[in-house]
Amino acid sequence: MTENRSEANTVRHWMTDKIFMGLTIGEYIKRNITPFNIVAALILAVGLPVTVIRFAKGLGAATNLSDTNPWGLWIGFDVLCGVALAAGGFTISSAVYLFGLKKYHPIVRPAILTGFLGYFLVVVGLLFDLGRPWRLPYPIFVSQGTTSVMFEVALCVALYLTVLFIEFSPAALEWLGLKRLRGWVVKMTIALTILGLILSTMHQSSLGALFLIAPGKLHPLWYSPFIPVFFFVSAIIAGLSMVIFESMLSHRAFSNQIEHHDNKNFDELIIGLGKAASIALLSYFGLKWLGVIDGNHWGLLNTRMGYWFLVEVFVFVLLPAFLYAWGVREQNANIIRFTAIFTVAGIILNRINVSIIAFNWNAEVRYFPRWMEFAVTITIITFGLLMFRWIANRMPILYEHADYKDAH
Repeated sequence: MTENRSEANTVRHWMTDKIFMGLTIGEYIKRNITPFNIVAALILAVGLPVTVIRFAKGLGAATNLSDTNPWGLWIGFDVLCGVALAAGGFTISSAVYLFGLKKYHPIVRPAILTGFLGYFLVVVGLLFDLGRPWRLPYPIFVSQGTTSVMFEVALCVALYLTVLFIEFSPAALEWLGLKRLRGWVVKMTIALTILGLILSTMHQSSLGALFLIAPGKLHPLWYSPFIPVFFFVSAIIAGLSMVIFESMLSHRAFSNQIEHHDNKNFDELIIGLGKAASIALLSYFGLKWLGVIDGNHWGLLNTRMGYWFLVEVFVFVLLPAFLYAWGVREQNANIIRFTAIFTVAGIILNRINVSIIAFNWNAEVRYFPRWMEFAVTITIITFGLLMFRWIANRMPILYEHADYKDAH
C-alpha cells in the first residue's frame, strides 16, 4: 500500500514538473486563459467538426476539387508551402555542422523544431487531401513504382521526417533526463545532417519535378525544365526567411527564456542570414529569367498572366533581395526581419501560383477553395503553433539546458 502511494506521488510530481510546468492543475488552466488560446480554441471548434465531415463524407463534401482540378489548397499551401518553409532545418544544421559556421549554433534547435513540425503537418495535410488516407504508405511499401517522382517524394519525405525527429530528440531527452540515450543520439549529428541534406536536396527539387508532366496545364511562364532547380533554390530562401521570422516571434513570445541572450550578437546572426538570403534571391531572380529565355516566352509577358508573373518576380523576388542587402549594409536587423515576412509571403505566392493560379489557367471552370478547405488549413497552422509553444515552454529549444552547457 505504501509502495503504491509512493509510486502515485512520483507520477503526480512528474506530471506537475514536466507537463504542468510546476503549477497545480488549477493554476495551469488559469494561466492558459489568454487571448491567443481563446482564438485558438475558436479555430479548433470550427476546424475539428469540418475534419469529421471531411473524413466521414469524403472530399466532395468538404472541397471544390474535381477531376480537372485534383490538387487544391491542401496541396498548394499545406504541402508545397509547408515543405518549403520547413527547409530551415537542413539549411541551418548544414551551415553549422558541415560548413563550420558555429556562431549560428543558438538557432539550430529552433530551426530543426520548426522543420520537424512543418514536415509533420505536411503529412497531416496529405491525410486530408488523399481520397483514401490510410493508403499514405502505399507508394513505399505496397506499390513500389520506383521510376515515379511521387515515389521519390514519398520516400524522401518519410525518411527526412524520421531524420528530423532524431535530430530534435536530444532536446526531449534532456528534458526527460535521459543522458546516456541523448549522448548516443548526439554522436550521430554529422551523419544525420549529411543524410538530411541529401534527402532535402532530392525531395525539394522533386516537388517541382511533379509539374514537369503537365506542360499543357501549367502556364508557360511558370512551366520550365528548370522548375526542380527553382523549387530547390526557393526552398533555401524560404528556410532562411522562416528562421528569421520564427526567431522574431520566439523572442517576443518566449522572452523569459532568452532574456539572457546578447541582443547585439543575436542581431548579428539575423544580419548574416539576411546576407545569405539576399544572395540566394538574386540567384533565383536570374534563374527565373533563364526559364523565360529557354522557352522564348517574351511575348507572354504582355498578357494578364504575364503581368502577374512580373509582379511575382520583381515585387516578391528582386525587391526583397535589395531590401535584405539594404538591411545588411545598414546593419539593421529590423529591416531584415520585415523583409523575411515579405519573402515568406512571396514564397507562398509562388507555390500558390504554380499549383492553383497558373495551373489549368485556360480552363473554362476555375478552381477556388471551399470555406471548409480554408478552415482545415487554418486549423493545421493553429495546431502547429500550439505544438511549437508547448514544446518550447518545456524543452531546451531556445536556451541551453544547465546540465549540458559543455556537451554541445
